[in-house]
Parts: sequence; structure tokens; C-alpha cells
Amino acid sequence: MSHPLLQPVLDPHALARSLSGRHLIGGELVSSASGRTFDVVNPAKGEIVGQAAFGEAADVEAAVAAAVTAQAEWKQRPARERGRLVAECGRLLTAHVEELARLITLETGKALRTESRVEAGVLSDSFVFYGGLAPELKGETVPFNPKMLTLTQREPIGVVGAIIPWNVPLLLMALKIAPALVAGNAVVVKSAEEAPFTVLRVCQIVNQVLPPGLFNMLSGYGPECGAPLVAHPKVGKVTFTGSVETGRIVYRTAAEKLIPVTLELGGKSPMIVMADADLDKAVDGAVIGMRFTRQGQSCTAASRIFVHDSIHDAFVAKLKAKVDAMVMGDPLDERTDIGAIVSPGQFEKVTDYIRIGRETPGATAHTCSRRPEDPALAKGLFVEPVIFTGLTNDSRLAREEIFGPVTCVIRFSDYEDVIRQANDTEYGLAATIWTRDLKTALDATQRLEAGLVQVNQNLVVQPNISYGGVKTSGLGKEASLEAMLEHFTHKKTIILNMA
Repeated sequence: MSHPLLQPVLDPHALARSLSGRHLIGGELVSSASGRTFDVVNPAKGEIVGQAAFGEAADVEAAVAAAVTAQAEWKQRPARERGRLVAECGRLLTAHVEELARLITLETGKALRTESRVEAGVLSDSFVFYGGLAPELKGETVPFNPKMLTLTQREPIGVVGAIIPWNVPLLLMALKIAPALVAGNAVVVKSAEEAPFTVLRVCQIVNQVLPPGLFNMLSGYGPECGAPLVAHPKVGKVTFTGSVETGRIVYRTAAEKLIPVTLELGGKSPMIVMADADLDKAVDGAVIGMRFTRQGQSCTAASRIFVHDSIHDAFVAKLKAKVDAMVMGDPLDERTDIGAIVSPGQFEKVTDYIRIGRETPGATAHTCSRRPEDPALAKGLFVEPVIFTGLTNDSRLAREEIFGPVTCVIRFSDYEDVIRQANDTEYGLAATIWTRDLKTALDATQRLEAGLVQVNQNLVVQPNISYGGVKTSGLGKEASLEAMLEHFTHKKTIILNMA
């Protein structure tokens, strides 16, 4: 599309107001069936920036009906044509990266420079990536009987219900929506109540390319909007990212319908720093791995850092100095490294964990950076990052997912013991090992119980890197060809008797 109808709007406040009170159903912005709305608040300033439509069962019914109608025609299109249109969505979104980055910053409190622009860029890349994989939606021939032609083909599931979180809503939405669409499905997305506007804007932008009703978006809360979406009889697949507790509820509901589910849930990711590790590289990896620029609001956050006793003190000193140098401030300010916690409830949870850590005997809290002094940010939900030392792997802060800028640096001296401790958790999303020794690195990658294990780096999730957890961290993979084939299609076996 050479002349998109929608032009980028770089004022996020104006954009939020223009999207207030709307879902997107059947290609159109519409009010909720009840007319109800709820406030969306800028966590950096405590100001209401708009009202989101309050989704309920009637809205789910309308969105699913639109999706069913659109999917009937969409599945008949050649896969390469579907891929071409999805890739065109990605190219169109590229023109809106700055707009989307500013809007997601306003909603979530994430820093524009260090977080939001990156996420908005990966959003568009994900659509282009999956659009190019359309030719891989192919079956196979099976040598069952020379007198029979036996083959398989991939077919879409139908309507996909996608429920996304607030921490990286654009990236995680793209990794669900793009493969589902290319595979021939229609989608209904339920956004997080904290961050509905940017998701709605993305839906509005790509609906310039896609057939009406193929990609629908609802905002609302879990019980009133998410639950009826999962339970709807015409939703044939659910993909969910969020907490373990909510994931279990989604799984139980889907199990009653006997439909497939993809779950990306919590994490308590270990980072192991061996005595021979490059210390500066490992410290930089800890800053990135803890996602301090995202206020630690990440399922893969390196919230348990095991450091060999011989370099523990030097590591902590360097890590503290690095985080101390980071600027906390207005998320829309280009100078800001660290923004605000997303909501009052999350703020209370994080600060409560910090209090528990401070009260734990033997623990030391190394507080880093500093709250902004700007009076305009006085009501902002800012939490200074805390590095705890002196805690053990059985402490609450080392076992429970905090989802905030809080990490535990734990001493170790024995390799076998640190592998045991790293695996001693209900979670299994991600892990890293830092060492110059190839034998140690290879051994750790085989023994660490996680869906994503990295050596001497801590890359964030991105297209073409298969991503997903084990244990209570979830079911299934995202971000890969495998995800599109295994999670958004059925395999049909066809046998033709040639005798």
C-alpha cells in the first residue's frame, strides 16, 4: 500500500483520546455493547489519558461472529497471498514505529529510547517474518502403500482467541497474530486492561490491508471479557501470555472444550556466572538480562544471579555502579533509561517484596539509581532498582516471581550445586551460563531446565528464535516456523486408493 489512509500521530495523548471508548470489530471502531468504559492511566504521572471500552460477553459474541465470517473466505486464499498481505501489514507498521512507541510509553511507563522503540520495531519485523514463511505451510507424502497416494496437508484451526499482557504487548501480540493469520485463521485479541490503546491502534492500521473481521480487538478485564472469549464455542484455539494462576484458569476452560492452547507464563530465570567468566561482559549481561530498562517487568528477567564466590564482590560492585548510572525519569524523555511501574497494584507488590527482602536476616539491599526529582512526576510509580545479596535460593525473593526491578545475587562455589540450585524452581522459561570454558558451557546447556538457554549473552525474544518454557512456565513455542505449523494448523491425512 503506497498511500496508507492512516498517517502517524506523534502526540500520544491526542491518539489515546481519539481511540477512547472503542473496540475494533469487523474492521470498524465501535463502542462496547453496554457503552461502559474504564480509565487508562499514565503510570509516570498518575494522569488519566483516556477511557477504554469495557468488553463483555456481548462484545465477544460480535467479534467472534465477525471472525467466523471473515475466516471462511480467508482460508480459501492461497497461503502465499495470505503471507503477502501479512508482510504488507508489517511494512505498513514500519511507518508507524515512532507513533506506536510513544503511545505504548504513555500507557505502560516504559522508557521510549531504551524499550518502546525497540518493541515497536520488532512488531513490524514479526509480521514481515511470518509473511515470508507462508510457503512452508505444506504437507508431505507418506510411503504407506504403492497402490495408494497418501499425503498430509496443513489446515487452519478457525478462530483464534489471543490474550496478551501489558509488559511487551506489541511484541507478544505479533508473535501470536502474525502466524495465526498466515496459517489461515481469524483472530480476536483481548488486550491487557493497562495497555489497550497501542494494541487497538495496531489493529486499526493493519485493518487497512486485511479483510474486515479477520483481526478484531477487544479491551477489558479477564472475568468479563477474557473468560467468555476462551469459553466461546467457536473459538478453536487459545494463545495466552500472563501469570501462572490465570494460565491455569485458561487451560481448564480450554480443556472442557478440548481445544489446543499455547501458554507463556512466569519465570524465575537463573544466570550462572562462573569464576572464569568475562566479568565486564557478565555484568552487562546482568543489566540486560534483568531488563532493568523495563523496570524488571519481564518473564525472562534474570532475577536469580548465581556468582562464583571468587568474583562475587567485584561483580556486585560493578553491577551496582552500572545500574546506579541509569537515569530514572519521564519515560517520554530521551534521556531516560528507566521508567515507571505499570500500575498501583504492581507497584505495591514490588515494594512489598523489597520490604520482605530488607527484613530478611543476613540480607543486604543495594539500592540503585534514584527517583526523579521533577515535581510533575511526583505521583509516578517509580521504584529504585534493588540488588539483594546475602539471600539464599530458598528465600521468597529467590523463589517467587516479583516482576519488578529486584534481583538476588547468590554466592556459590561448587558447579554441581549451582546447577541443582538453578533447577530448584517451579519455573523453566530461560537461563544463561557465563564462562570461557566450552566444556562447562555445553554441559550447562544440556542440564539447565529451561526452554531457552544462552551462553555468554542474554538476547530478548525476537522472530526466528524459538521461545517457550517448561514446567509451570508454559506450554508450546512462539516466534518460530514451528509455532505457526504446530500451534495454528491441524494436520489432515488424505489417502487415495489408486487400485
